[in-house]
Amino acid sequence: MSMVEKLGLAFLHRLDPERAHDLSIRALATGLAPLPGRPVTSDRLRLEMAGLDLANPIGLAAGFDKNARAVSALMKAGFGFIELGAATPRAQPGNRRPRLFRLAEDRAIINRFGFNNDGAAAIAARLEARPRGIPAGLNIGANKDSTDRAADFAEVVRIAGGTADFLTVNVSSPNTERLRELQGPRALEALLDGVMRARDALTVRRPVFVKIAPDLDRTALSDIAHVARNLRVDAIIATNTTLSREGLRSRQAGEAGGLSGKPLLARSTEVLAQLYRETHRELPLIGVGGIFSADDAWAKLRAGATAVQLYSALIFQGFSLAGRMAEELDLRLRREKMTLPELTGSGI
Repeated sequence: MSMVEKLGLAFLHRLDPERAHDLSIRALATGLAPLPGRPVTSDRLRLEMAGLDLANPIGLAAGFDKNARAVSALMKAGFGFIELGAATPRAQPGNRRPRLFRLAEDRAIINRFGFNNDGAAAIAARLEARPRGIPAGLNIGANKDSTDRAADFAEVVRIAGGTADFLTVNVSSPNTERLRELQGPRALEALLDGVMRARDALTVRRPVFVKIAPDLDRTALSDIAHVARNLRVDAIIATNTTLSREGLRSRQAGEAGGLSGKPLLARSTEVLAQLYRETHRELPLIGVGGIFSADDAWAKLRAGATAVQLYSALIFQGFSLAGRMAEELDLRLRREKMTLPELTGSGI
């Protein structure tokens, strides 16, 4: 990490977390943040996932740039792919502030944003205007006041699906009331059927991913894997934030919302490993949750991930982390004389 990045992080950590987040988006969008300009890549790191060509398996998770305001800059931050959003059919303000909490002692974040975003049409326009480069996907959700949430997901696909390289159905955010109920097998099957129909009506076929919660039992995970395979979902992202507060020390640990960061590493990796078994290696899995180092990414890949995504670690270690992690992963693959396909699931 450069001295400029260290000073920038120190400054941002003195601010209210949401103000710091907004300033970081502005800095990226206006070119003030130092970025490598291209992803770290090599023959060992390049891969194909769900029809997408990735320079490396390190991705940006949804939630950082909800409105695709810094999409061009993020494409130059060293990632192999990025995910924007979540987008809902109509713009909405989300939950009341404060709604973002930095738990420094635990290397964690609690958020209860509630899908605040500018709406699918505005986000689609920004995605449409982005330069060519690494794959940029869109996380999709439902409006808080929706009377038919399943229909909302399909509507976002119709509005914005053609502008994204992949679409992620987010039925696992804990910050929209009763959203997680859509993870049940019947509800999920009906929702995904509508999304797939909307996707198939686009002029270009886009891969559809599903993002799930870490707070699911084995039966629920098995049901999700069954539905995903039957409906030919292109990948599963495991996992979103957790409602658990086990082991936290920070004084803000009791705040409502979804917890991300280091405390989520073990549980999200357990979920990933079970999904790898349940899907019989037929679906790519994207590992998310608690990844702060190349060793953490390695553990996710060994547990069955084809690729990984980061977010919370960037708050504590800066955007140079993506490139550093890819470089370290490349060195370890060379040292261990392994390929990414050989690494995926090797710990199961």
